[in-house]
Amino acid sequence: MTTKPKARKFRIRRNGQGASAAAAPDTQAPSQSAETAQANAPQRPASVTPRHPQAPKQPQRPTERPQTAQAPQGAEAQGQVSSPAQVSAEQQIDEIRREGLTGRQLRMARRVAQKHGLAPTSDFDAVRLLRAQGIDPFQRSTMLELVVPQNGNGDGGAGVPATTPDGHANLPQTVQARGNTLPATEMAPADRRAQEVMEIQRDIARRRRRKMLLLLTRLAAFVFLPTFLAGWYFFNIATPMYSTKSEFLILQADSQGGSGLGGLLSGTQFATNQDSIAVQSYLQSQDAMQRLERDIGFASHFSQDHIDPIQRLDNDASSDDAYGVFKKNVKIGYDPTEGVIRMEVIAADPKTSVQFSEHLIAYAEERVDQLSRRKREDQMREASKNLEQAKAERRAAQQKLVELQEGTLLDPEGEIANIRSLIGSVEMQLQEKELALATQMNNVRPNQARVDALRTEIRLLKQDLDKQNARLNEASTGDSSLAAKTARIQMAKADLATADLFLQSALQNEKQTELEASRQVRYLTTSVKPVEPDDPAYPRAFENTILALLIFSGIYLMVSLTASILREQVSS
Repeated sequence: MTTKPKARKFRIRRNGQGASAAAAPDTQAPSQSAETAQANAPQRPASVTPRHPQAPKQPQRPTERPQTAQAPQGAEAQGQVSSPAQVSAEQQIDEIRREGLTGRQLRMARRVAQKHGLAPTSDFDAVRLLRAQGIDPFQRSTMLELVVPQNGNGDGGAGVPATTPDGHANLPQTVQARGNTLPATEMAPADRRAQEVMEIQRDIARRRRRKMLLLLTRLAAFVFLPTFLAGWYFFNIATPMYSTKSEFLILQADSQGGSGLGGLLSGTQFATNQDSIAVQSYLQSQDAMQRLERDIGFASHFSQDHIDPIQRLDNDASSDDAYGVFKKNVKIGYDPTEGVIRMEVIAADPKTSVQFSEHLIAYAEERVDQLSRRKREDQMREASKNLEQAKAERRAAQQKLVELQEGTLLDPEGEIANIRSLIGSVEMQLQEKELALATQMNNVRPNQARVDALRTEIRLLKQDLDKQNARLNEASTGDSSLAAKTARIQMAKADLATADLFLQSALQNEKQTELEASRQVRYLTTSVKPVEPDDPAYPRAFENTILALLIFSGIYLMVSLTASILREQVSS
């Protein structure tokens, strides 16, 4: 039983992005041998031809999937073997499929092939034939030639296809496959799949090696080479530097009294915290550097020729440049928990570093004395001023009292009391005489001599009473009266008493201020004295080299991440 051959021929679809395989009816039936060979061809596995995404289909050319005939397991199919040329063409077409060309590119390649008089069987075959002719189907100039009118039969404008001499549109045509269309039998589908997988793996490994080589090249250029240069400088060129360390702290005088929060904080590091910070700031200031330069020549020491160029200070360097070197080589730290100031001085020789340390400690002692002395002087000056003012006021009050006492009686109040006492005595005598006179007048025959004597005494007592009353009135009225003088003297005595109180308070304040000033005295005590070192402390070659490696690695990583993010943002 034989299989009836079909009367339709198919153009095999090479790529979903190219032209689709349109089934066209054949007007002429093929020969019996061709039909038998086609019917007896072995079935080709679907995995042999790589699949690609389909391109937009053209309405004028409907497509359908290629059909494979069920080949019998007969002896006829064993004699049909593809020629080397066909196998090579199939391999080239498979390679073109894997390039991932778009449908527009494949259609353009078909048009260019027809323009050059070629007869491709598919879009991929058109690309193969053009490349065999040395023509790049995707070159801009090649594409522009398609729209250039030739022999007066060109298109009328952009978008109008060219026409042939017979008036038909010169569109890509379906070419019927001729000859033997059976698949090659040199390699099994599984072997071909394994070969393709092997080629993909090799390509991945090749790209991985290329990327790894590029990565190593960038690391060598931006990380390893700068690190090597830094290490070479630290190990071979850098001048050895000697470090002298010292520690000192600021103490407060023992408290003689006081209470409250001040008494609780006295004697601790919190009482001298501000002074320690002020001394630390002064030792790191440009003023201390200039004073050190005037005393022992700080800038000239770091301008010596034996110091390497990186650490050397120029001979004509400015004060700011010298201050930068000073901050780099004089390191001062303050520990607030312990109240200790730690200082490290770096110099090119050990003796100079010790001298720098000793001078800086002396500057710190002077600064501490100036800070506490100014505070003490301000307090003592104010207390002394208040005391002198109190003394002057008391002296003025006492002088005023003396002047008042000199201008009148010594004791005006006693004088007024005497006058009042005399008036009382005269009034008593007057009353007695009046009683005696009344007694005499009550007699039938009074003694006239006694009566006259009593009347005379009464008259004299009244005159004396009037005199004393007048004296008292004169002492109580007017500006110069004894009462006014007594009032002024009393006021002067009150002013004097007030001045005495002010003077006593000023004396007590001065003594208290003196005690406070003595408690506010600050002392700088050197707990660790500077000692001349034997071995250089800088440069720390290994540590600095590792630090340089970390710094360059961090910079490279940051730049690489930034470039990757920017590249992704631009490409998205």
